[in-house]
Amino acid sequence: MSLAVLQRAKELLGDTIKSTHSYRGDDTLVVDAAAIVEVMRLLKDEVGMDFLVDLTCVDYLGREPRFEVVYHLRSMKTGERLRVKAPLDEPEDGSNPALDSVVPLWAGANWFEREVWDLYGIRFHNHPDLRRILMYEEFVGHPLRKDYPKERRQPLVRRDPNE
Repeated sequence: MSLAVLQRAKELLGDTIKSTHSYRGDDTLVVDAAAIVEVMRLLKDEVGMDFLVDLTCVDYLGREPRFEVVYHLRSMKTGERLRVKAPLDEPEDGSNPALDSVVPLWAGANWFEREVWDLYGIRFHNHPDLRRILMYEEFVGHPLRKDYPKERRQPLVRRDPNE
């Protein structure tokens, strides 16, 4: 990424940036998860990162914060790329971590967010249709969490085909 683009992102985002990393041409912004929609809007509209390439999650079991939702952005005009990470703590009450949906900015985020919900249990507030996308509806748990027991058996419950 050019220094001008990285500098522009820093100017616009200010305190919402927790840290930056660069390795072999891959630049990363670690941002405050509570501000993810505003961060992504500014990166899209003001910095030119107009294409959401991918959105995924990483589970760092045993580390705080445990989860990072990772967004891969690209400028279609310049070809520059940017990785944005939003760290999420696991709530003390045992509920699933959550952050706001970026579907209003990129319609393609719909299925990415559903996949992250399905496999990691990260909820996306204001998502238009947050439901399982890979696992069947009766599946219990989120299988890509590092504490999910690999020996766990899940019965496939046949639903009435007339539903």
